[in-house]
Amino acid sequence: MACVADREPLPALAPFEVPRPPRLIFGEGVCRRIASLVRDLGGTRVLLVTDPGIVAAGHVGTVRECLEHAGIAHEIHDRVRENPTTLDVDRCVEVARTGKVDLIIGLGGGSSMDTAKGCNFLLTGGGEMRDYQGIGKVRHPMLPFIAIPTTAGTGSECQSFALIADEGTRRKMACGDHKAAARVALLDPSLTLSQPDAVTAHTGVDALSHALESAVTRARTPVSGIWSGEAFRLIARALPRVLEEGDDPRARAEMQLGAAFSGLAIENSMLGAAHSAANPLTARFGVIHGVAVGIMLPQVMEWNAADAPTRETYAELARTAGISRPGEDPVRSLLCWTRRQLQAAAVPSSLSGLGVPEDAIPDLALEASRQWTARFNPRTPSVRDFEALYRSIASSRS
Repeated sequence: MACVADREPLPALAPFEVPRPPRLIFGEGVCRRIASLVRDLGGTRVLLVTDPGIVAAGHVGTVRECLEHAGIAHEIHDRVRENPTTLDVDRCVEVARTGKVDLIIGLGGGSSMDTAKGCNFLLTGGGEMRDYQGIGKVRHPMLPFIAIPTTAGTGSECQSFALIADEGTRRKMACGDHKAAARVALLDPSLTLSQPDAVTAHTGVDALSHALESAVTRARTPVSGIWSGEAFRLIARALPRVLEEGDDPRARAEMQLGAAFSGLAIENSMLGAAHSAANPLTARFGVIHGVAVGIMLPQVMEWNAADAPTRETYAELARTAGISRPGEDPVRSLLCWTRRQLQAAAVPSSLSGLGVPEDAIPDLALEASRQWTARFNPRTPSVRDFEALYRSIASSRS
């Protein structure tokens, strides 16, 4: 046995901070606690930010009833669009200013959360969204924000970033500041039961990609690894069930927790090249975000697996979640399992299946290389690397 002195020294742990997460309140029906939470945060005039689908599902009526019963004045902005732009934020700010609100609630999916955060940036700090692109640009206190997700996907309820596209160019801007994070995130799994099957599938794929990407980024820490590992364990168990049987309450609950934990992982470790490659597909061809990131995810994972530490992390995720059996290559098992989930979620296997022509690939690759998440990927992708990733799935294989 080697002496202690003969052992190779362990690599030093990089310093890190853990920003205070939102207060998480999880359980069936917890959205009905909204009035008392608003009061606890000193809110007297509330802005509820949501979209027409959430209104139709009846969730806005539930929250509004709670606020009215408590005598809390409120304004409703229910015009949020998918993949919100600076125009969505400007419209929301107009409602907030007219109502002189002192607290903001985001009710819905990531688009509602992002619009609510974007509104908070401009309402409290002035200027334009591009002024807040990056991290830590806020110079003034921000209004208290309560997040109530109705999807199990983005994890935006646990993140301090607003992803807002420029209305003209459709290029996404990541605007982050710890002050923008929700004070409270209400995780009520019953709200996710109203999702259409396609939304369940696409947001579930998004949550899966968040767990897998945040686990291996350059910015990962021991703490982010705890969040991403538990997120993947929950999602790996629940996603196949919600895709097959959407009204399974246990699976819905585990997916919502998995999505939230993935959000906490992202907050502490960022994302990678699959999201960098997905964003141009959404911006240029209107591909739904969950589909765009899903179609790129296995290609990026396979490319990342050439990095030894990343390969070992993938292997550990597969083993912990019970995806890999003894004697199997755990990374290959993880890739095969991921592709099966994408197929079950009806994510096409080729860009041609999304209507993306092959001659668009050079421009897509250039834009992907400029995305902010690319620099956190465990392997640094060049424009040529992105082009190869896109070309590997350009058309269906016979």
